[in-house]
Amino acid sequence: MAWGVAVDTTPVDVEFVSDLLWGLGVVAVTEHWQNDGTVTLRTSLGDDVDQIRRTLSSLPPGVSWRMEEIDDANGTEWRRHAEPTEVSDRVLVIPSWIDSPTSGHEIVVRIEPGSTFGLGNHPTTLASLRVVERLVRPGMAVLDVGCGSGVLGITALMLGASSALGVDVSVAVLATSRENATVNGVADRWDVTTDALEALPHAYPLVLANILAPTLIELSADLKRALKSDGTLVISGVLDGHYGHVAEALRPLVEVERIVIDGWVAAAFR
Repeated sequence: MAWGVAVDTTPVDVEFVSDLLWGLGVVAVTEHWQNDGTVTLRTSLGDDVDQIRRTLSSLPPGVSWRMEEIDDANGTEWRRHAEPTEVSDRVLVIPSWIDSPTSGHEIVVRIEPGSTFGLGNHPTTLASLRVVERLVRPGMAVLDVGCGSGVLGITALMLGASSALGVDVSVAVLATSRENATVNGVADRWDVTTDALEALPHAYPLVLANILAPTLIELSADLKRALKSDGTLVISGVLDGHYGHVAEALRPLVEVERIVIDGWVAAAFR
């Protein structure tokens, strides 16, 4: 018998709690944003319940959690809770294992997250997708930094981009993104690399970076170098309270668009 855990928290603590769960070696963490403003994070866990309990005891005050016994030793119980994410009237992102709804969306992106963070349902990813939908132009080349499942870059391709390069430090993550590109019929236009940004051979008109604020700040110089002089950088993964520090690090680029969903920011800079 396997175990799962559900953690109820606030948007401010989502990043901390999610990192804590990933630190337990989980396969995936799903987030469910409730109408009352709270967030429930759910994951399947292994059978070392004592270690799990010790780790969860370090959660901050106001964060509650509960163990759930599940009939799923392979850690796939979380998939039952995954749902489609409507980006717009035109674009829908759905987990690869559920049936396509008869919604009338022009573009349906099927995503298998594997061990990555990237079903499209997190507010920061959703905000990024909405910005990307407005910015992608036919024939545009796209760079997706910290690509994870590839949801941003693959969506850009399905919106008309000519090519996209996904960059990530994990070979396993890049393999998952390749599979997603194949499922969505864009494998011939999706490439991946673990190379550092400074090693890329040319700059891009559209650079996407859905990564946490400290990493955005650390990579700010490389992100600016990877961007064409007339290009657009889309950043996300930033809590509203940290956004000012990221914007400062990206100068002389200036913000041209910002979306905030549940305290998470996605913004475009030029």
